[in-house]
Amino acid sequence: MNRTPLVSIIMGSTSDLPVMEKASQFLNQMKVPFEMNALSAHRTPAAVESFAREAEGRGVRVIIAGAGMAAALPGVIAAQTTLPVIGVPIKGMLDGLDALLSIVQMPSGIPVATVGVNGAQNAAVLACEMLALADVDLAERMRSYKHGLAEKIEKANHELAEVKYEYKV
Repeated sequence: MNRTPLVSIIMGSTSDLPVMEKASQFLNQMKVPFEMNALSAHRTPAAVESFAREAEGRGVRVIIAGAGMAAALPGVIAAQTTLPVIGVPIKGMLDGLDALLSIVQMPSGIPVATVGVNGAQNAAVLACEMLALADVDLAERMRSYKHGLAEKIEKANHELAEVKYEYKV
């Protein structure tokens, strides 16, 4: 079966895969076709520019870009496309604060939606929410996912009620 990727997951190098893999796992769970590539804003700038300019024509609808340290990748991609770009700051030096600030401090007109440090799963959730605006089946899968989150908390509260301490009321 030939599928067009709706989401492109980009990372600065394969060392980012342990973080970015959470996005791929969630997209797979939601049955959203995606692709994964390593591109570097600093080491392969021509390839990044080509990717960003061609992504929409290939059917990509949302780009998730993970980067650490200087974290230029999401912004460089956003500067070359009108597709929504979600940045994932990857923890490295300064506990990821350097990457977070690099991604959120974009100039006017070049937005990058940004999730928390190492928040690749949230990036995938946000991408699915964007895609679900035009896909009723995906919207239903997302509703079911969110309902499951609430059920986990309800279950946790029932379990906590069973925990006994002498002064717990």
